[in-house]
Formats: sequence, C-alpha cells, structure tokens
Amino acid sequence: MDLVTDKLPRALPGRLRILGVSMLICGQLFQAADARERDTTLEELKMSVGIVVPLPAYTLDPAFIAKKAEDLGFESIWYHEHPILPVKSESAFPATGGEIPWTYGHFSEPYISLAMAAAVTSKIKLATGITLVPERNPLILAKEISVLDLHSKGRFIFGVGAGWNREETTMMGGDFDHRWTQTREAVEALKELWTKDEAEYHGRYYDFPPVICYPKPDQKPHPPVLLGGHAKNVLQRVARWGDGWLPNRATPGQIEDSRKVLDALAAERGREPGSLSISVFGQPTDTNRQQVDDFLNAGAVRVSVWPAHCDTEVEMGEQLERMAEALVR
Repeated sequence: MDLVTDKLPRALPGRLRILGVSMLICGQLFQAADARERDTTLEELKMSVGIVVPLPAYTLDPAFIAKKAEDLGFESIWYHEHPILPVKSESAFPATGGEIPWTYGHFSEPYISLAMAAAVTSKIKLATGITLVPERNPLILAKEISVLDLHSKGRFIFGVGAGWNREETTMMGGDFDHRWTQTREAVEALKELWTKDEAEYHGRYYDFPPVICYPKPDQKPHPPVLLGGHAKNVLQRVARWGDGWLPNRATPGQIEDSRKVLDALAAERGREPGSLSISVFGQPTDTNRQQVDDFLNAGAVRVSVWPAHCDTEVEMGEQLERMAEALVR
C-alpha cells in the first residue's frame, strides 16, 4: 500500500485520501489487465504460424521436426496424404493443370507421423492438411482420431478433403463424382461416433447399426473439422457441417471477402460467426511476416508455410530456425 499512498499528497483529508487510494488501485488494476491483454494478443500473434512437412515426407523423423518446431514457437505441424499414386493417371494436377509432380508419390502416413509428433511435444497443434476422407473407413478413422486427440490432450485439427485424382479415389473405394457428398456423410458418421455412447448412421455411403466406439476425443464435442479446397460451394459446406475453411491458394483479399461470406452464412444458420475459422494452408517457403500479417488481418487465424525439403535433420533444423526468425514473433 505504501507504493500507492506515496503517490498521493500528504495534505489530503482522510476521506479524500481513501478515495484517492481506491482510484489509484483501480487504475493500476486496469493497467495490469490491459498489459495482460496485450501480452495475450502478442502471444496469439506469435503462435499463428504453422509448418507443412515437405515432400518426400518420410525421410526425416516426425518427432524431430515437431519438437524443433514447437521449441521455435510454431503453432502447428501439418501432415497430408496420398496413400497411392497411380502410375497412369489422366487427372491433371490442380495447382498447374499439368503433370503430377513426382513428389506426390512420396507422402508419409499422417496419423502415424502425428502420433510420433505428439509423443515428444506438449503444445504444438497436430493437423492433417488434408485427410482424404472418401478413401478411409469412418469406423476406423473415428478411433484413430480419438486416440490421437485424447493422448495429445486435445491438439488435433482435422483438415479434410475429397481428392482430385479420379483414379486414386476410385481405387481406394471412393465415388469420385459425388466425393463431397461422401465426405459429408463420413464426417456426419464420425461426429456420431465421437459424441454418442451408442452411435449409428444410415446414409447412402455409410450405414451401420448402433455401435460402441471408445475412447472419445479430448476436445468437445470433437476436434475442429476444416474443409480444404476451392470448390464453388466450399463456404456453404463449411457453414453447414464444418468448423472452418482450409484454403491452399488464396490472396488476402480473397480471405477478407470469404470471411464476410462465412460470417453471413453462419448467421443464417444460427451459428456464431467467430466459430467458423479460416486457416491459410501451404504458403511458399519464402513467405515473410508481412504476408502472414496480411492474411491474419484479413481474417485468418493461422498461416502454414512449406519449408524446403532437406536431406538431414541438421539442415532442416537450421532452416526452421531461419523461418522462425523471419515468421514467429
């Protein structure tokens, strides 16, 4: 109290002096609260950048990459999948409309990789960018995700997609022409399995009677479901059955416009606008902090960046250090 009363004139009458002490204390409390809010805001800004594991994605230990990224302050680590790549495919590569890069035959297995990452970390979020949902059985995927989320204490982000390679999707049991309908059904089934003691689902693609599926995810009601891609109806799908959008080729202007659309769609469906997030995925290696800030200011909650492929852990560690210096405040 001496520090407070020392700031008041000694000649003040008793009641005025008490009032002055109260005002000073309140002022100090407000200043402390403001400082905490500023610190929180700075921490949120600092923890807004993730890394996407480069291809080939299996040459370096996921545990090493995840631990190094967490130690440097990265917010999330993203694994992706193509379980196979057909040798002969007439499907064009979406980014260029041309030939599929050779690296697309060299993905890792995302859930095994993220489990290895979870075992050596405690804060970094563990994400798929994306899971090819039509190529997976939701009765198996539900448990894989639940166990990962449970043992990582709620750090999983479920980025989903429907695929672009017709031959691959077909070989893996998906209905390519109706792949987003199949994806929606799978996610609906997953939500039932994650949230019900006895879950059942009856749809066109998935149909099962009441089953018991434990454990449940740590996050309630379930991990966030982020829809990838740029299909014309993607934002409508997000508002109907997702928790966020995961665009991989977008400008800050497009993010700003999409943020407004998502807010409006959320309101139409009685959802809180802020409950639908935008996570900008897979920005190039040379991305700078200003570009990250442009996305965040436009309405994104995070930006993930590709490191370049490295042959050794030493090289990858040095690259992540340079990226953290440039991107992580």
